[in-house]
Amino acid sequence: MTTVTRRATPHDADRLAEMLHAFNTEFDTETPGVEVLAERLRTLLAGASTFAVIADDPAAGVALVTLRPNVWSGGPVALLDEMYVSPEQRGTGVGSAILQQMVEICRELGVAAIEINVDESDAGAMRFYERHGFSGADPDTGERAFYFYRSLEAGG
Repeated sequence: MTTVTRRATPHDADRLAEMLHAFNTEFDTETPGVEVLAERLRTLLAGASTFAVIADDPAAGVALVTLRPNVWSGGPVALLDEMYVSPEQRGTGVGSAILQQMVEICRELGVAAIEINVDESDAGAMRFYERHGFSGADPDTGERAFYFYRSLEAGG
């Protein structure tokens, strides 16, 4: 069966929120809940700086991407904030189809680069992204790239 992907709209917010909530729940990560996520997604997807790709109907996977301007390039930089494929759909090509659609949308939007953050323990995700042309190293120097984080919510 061929995976059908498309750019999500604000009308998809409830289903996207369910999948993002399932993602965090599966990996024991905090989630504000489906209702909060859906409201945020409706707002974000209605703007120009966030888009999502959804696969199949009923939905089997999602990618959520934010865009930001960058001084080093003429186009924005995209950050793949979240990518999730339902457990029963993993290994079927859904993730690859979503990622390919995301890259195509980025090209259409004139995106200069796509960034993805992956947890060190998630070797499977790293292999997946590398198979699709992404690298965990600086393309100019070959040095490993690192991601640093500091929360500013709740006293961070």
